[in-house]
Amino acid sequence: MNSTTSNRFHWAWVILGICFLNVFISYSIRLGYAVIMPEMIKNLGFTRTDSSWVYNAYLLAYVCLAPLAGYLTDRLGGRRVITVCCLILGLGAFCMGLANRLWSACAFYALTGIGAAGMWTPIITMVQRWFAPRLRGTVLGILGPSFGLGFAFTGLFFDRIMDAYSWRYPWFGLGMAAVLMSLLSGFLLRSDPQADGYAPWGTRENPDPQPQVREATTRPKKNRLLIFKNRDFWLIGFSYSAVSYCLYGITTFMVDYAKNELHLNNTGLLATIHGVAQAIGILTLLPLSDRLTRKRTLMISNAMIAVLVFAIFISGKSWLSLAILIGLMALFYGATFPLYGACSGDYFPKEVMGTVIGLWTFMYGFGAMFANRISGVIRDSSGSYQQAFLIDAVMAGLGFLLISFVKKKGESH
Repeated sequence: MNSTTSNRFHWAWVILGICFLNVFISYSIRLGYAVIMPEMIKNLGFTRTDSSWVYNAYLLAYVCLAPLAGYLTDRLGGRRVITVCCLILGLGAFCMGLANRLWSACAFYALTGIGAAGMWTPIITMVQRWFAPRLRGTVLGILGPSFGLGFAFTGLFFDRIMDAYSWRYPWFGLGMAAVLMSLLSGFLLRSDPQADGYAPWGTRENPDPQPQVREATTRPKKNRLLIFKNRDFWLIGFSYSAVSYCLYGITTFMVDYAKNELHLNNTGLLATIHGVAQAIGILTLLPLSDRLTRKRTLMISNAMIAVLVFAIFISGKSWLSLAILIGLMALFYGATFPLYGACSGDYFPKEVMGTVIGLWTFMYGFGAMFANRISGVIRDSSGSYQQAFLIDAVMAGLGFLLISFVKKKGESH
């Protein structure tokens, strides 16, 4: 059945809506840690290095299971993986509100990371399968604001909740929301459009896709081990890891930097500015990437991130200057994750998209873990984040350099 000729409602939009809400909650849990962290430090007596251990427990579980989540998505379908992982995510987030020691915070956030492994790779794989390849950037641009808005939500409301009650209540609320989404995902998600009598939404009756997309989506299934022999797989993956280092090095610690190093007020609003700017950036850069190509868009984005993080290093000392620079950086931050995810469909067959995204997520996660650990140690030893921010800018520049060597489809390696 062709989706463009059927008059019935297309289930692709239900898929997109449920996935949007899942990512919104998942990234509220992940990025909301940056807003809650200063209160946890004060209440539980953590150092910044301790707080980096907590976040890295989440990331370690996340990155180790992301490749498995991608593989299981290709084998079992996204609905099962997302439903189970969303339930685990909710249980872990709720338990975070019960943490009272470093070991318990690490254990509970690691449980949350296990659940989060199914909240990006399977989702981005499922969405790409339900929409025509020529709309990949546009559709991911619709999905993308979910994690930016999730971060904006935490900045807008978490400070108020913590002032009125304690830092534990945001975790309780997020945990219950994730459990509810697990139920909705189990009832409403569908892994494969063809199995339910749909063609991917936006499919043309006489499709004539670009050669790049045709090659990427119609090649016969190959052994997944061949992925590791692909030069572009490593270039894109290491670029993703380098940029991830930069983005987490800034985002995880920006509220603590503003509150406890610069002694500014209204620091939670930085998360709201960051999240809203993410959404704006995604809505503009993802559709642009369909025309400009993913590689060129990523080159522009990574270069701008490097410049703006360096500007934070040299001039982000007042609330206004820091807010402006973080907002500008977030315009490109938000598009980073879906842009790299869309590269899986551009450069690899659809049968292994989940596996590729999962492996890249593994590499991205280790970049984030190193950033959290190194930044926390630098802050504890020097009393300042300045050196850490300079390293962040250098890593974004490395991400730009690596992505520039990726070959266009049809070029020889």
